[in-house]
Amino acid sequence: MFSLVIPVYRNEASIPDLLDVVDGLRSQLASELEVIFVVDGSPDRSYEILRNALPHRTFTSKLALLSRNFGSFAAIRVGLSIASGNIFAVMAADLQEPPELVLKMEKYLREEPVDVVVGARDGRSDPLTSRIPAQIFWSLYRRYVISDIPPGGVDVFGCNQAFRDTLLQLDESHSSLIAQVFWLGFRRKCITYERLERQHGKSAWTLRKKVNYLMDSVFAFTDLPIRLLIRIGGIGTILAGLLSMVIFFAKMKGLIPVPGYAMIMLTIMFLGAINLFGIGVVGSYAWRAYENTKQRPLAIPMKIESFEV
Repeated sequence: MFSLVIPVYRNEASIPDLLDVVDGLRSQLASELEVIFVVDGSPDRSYEILRNALPHRTFTSKLALLSRNFGSFAAIRVGLSIASGNIFAVMAADLQEPPELVLKMEKYLREEPVDVVVGARDGRSDPLTSRIPAQIFWSLYRRYVISDIPPGGVDVFGCNQAFRDTLLQLDESHSSLIAQVFWLGFRRKCITYERLERQHGKSAWTLRKKVNYLMDSVFAFTDLPIRLLIRIGGIGTILAGLLSMVIFFAKMKGLIPVPGYAMIMLTIMFLGAINLFGIGVVGSYAWRAYENTKQRPLAIPMKIESFEV
């Protein structure tokens, strides 16, 4: 069985088209299809629309409602955990990924010796104001988090049961599911596609969420901030030593008759800012480690319903 996981958040306008697309996919798949919709605490009528429509569709489905908005990665994990298939894929509810991508993932996972297939964007039909920030975001992600992630970024993936089971064992909070997919390794295949223009609604992937996502990924998968602090501290120590020597010899020769109040204040403020920045970085690591010790569930499903054909 092929299980297709679709996280849903603020997608009520696209749900009718989404269900029609899934109906079309069912007729083209070689495997039996099961679709898991996970409503991630969406404030609109996404859950009600799906609850009323799914009993009348031609594919087997499950509908999960989370108690609040936990984020798309948590919703995907819930969908994967309740899926019954032996091959899995993730699809976005906004239909910006071409449906043919799901067919390719299912085919490769069924016919080729691969454990995970990732969909990498090699182009997008988004407006320029969306493309440029996305390019900057993923270039920073490649440089500082996961170096082998595709330049256009990854939003969807498919995997076999062995990979799914291993992925679900990584239950750390404030992490990146996509980074975990690449960190796990296994036999991976990358397929490219062009991201389609959004037809319904507005993306909930805001700048604030992108920054938080990048920070979670950095703190979860690299010690880059700590290494930067060590380098800044080392450079600062060397510069302070050189400056002290200059000041010492200048004082001995009488070139500094009056202490410089402005320089002292600027130096104190500069070093104080570095100290505060360093404390913040160390605190971020400590807070994330503390959050993981609580062992809270990453998401809480309120309802899980099944709809048979």
